[in-house]
Amino acid sequence: MSQAEQKKLDLLITGVGGQGAILASDIIGKAAVIAGMPIRAAETHGMAQRGGSVVNHIRVGNDYGSMIPKKGADLLLALEPMEAVRYLDFLKDGGIIIMNTQPIIPVTVTSGLTKYPEVSDILDFLSEKYIVKAFNADDLAYEAGNRLAMNVVMVGAVSGYLPIPKETLLDSVKALVPQKTIEVNLRAFEAGRQKVEES
Repeated sequence: MSQAEQKKLDLLITGVGGQGAILASDIIGKAAVIAGMPIRAAETHGMAQRGGSVVNHIRVGNDYGSMIPKKGADLLLALEPMEAVRYLDFLKDGGIIIMNTQPIIPVTVTSGLTKYPEVSDILDFLSEKYIVKAFNADDLAYEAGNRLAMNVVMVGAVSGYLPIPKETLLDSVKALVPQKTIEVNLRAFEAGRQKVEES
């Protein structure tokens, strides 16, 4: 891969409303801008409120439109297991999925209308065609000091694949999270990064 190719990356971030997918996207976007890299981004919401699907398209070093085409994403960062499955058609064959294994059970399941699949079955299905890095990011965030930092755990997890320096991403975290939560979020970032490096 040439230097120019390495500086291009299409990343899709998916999650459920209230999980912090938008902040995760903002951290990466701001870091790209600080690093002087061209970036295009777009957000789409099934429902912006808690429980609805949230999708963020991030195109680093890309001169094309802000929406990633089907089969165009290099990476899928899924803050929730079923959201990885839901947006799989955006990921190129052999692409990388970084997935939080903590499910958020929708109302349709709790009301008995549908069943939520076993996370192990989701992992088996995804692993057939894609490179999958999966772990419980909620637990890592809790260990870092606050379960709400799960989205920053996931930014840390994807950070090694981004053409953006780690220090720049950390500066972006510091700039965007509430000041009193900076230390917790830096620990969360490191926990996510370490988890993927070990796997």
